[in-house]
Amino acid sequence: MIRTVTLDRNQKPTEEQIKQIEEAAKREIIFDEDSPELTPAMEKAFRLAAKNRNTQRNMSVS
Repeated sequence: MIRTVTLDRNQKPTEEQIKQIEEAAKREIIFDEDSPELTPAMEKAFRLAAKNRNTQRNMSVS
């Protein structure tokens, strides 16, 4: 299950949210046909796309 929470820039996560994050970090990742494990080539492409996206965001903020 995916849980999404939006925080304001200055807002801190609650103790409950921190606990949920810590518990989720302990769980094993389960891959399936909708979210398969990435091959090294797919992972490289994903990292490059994220880097390019972040570069574009930083340029538009300045």
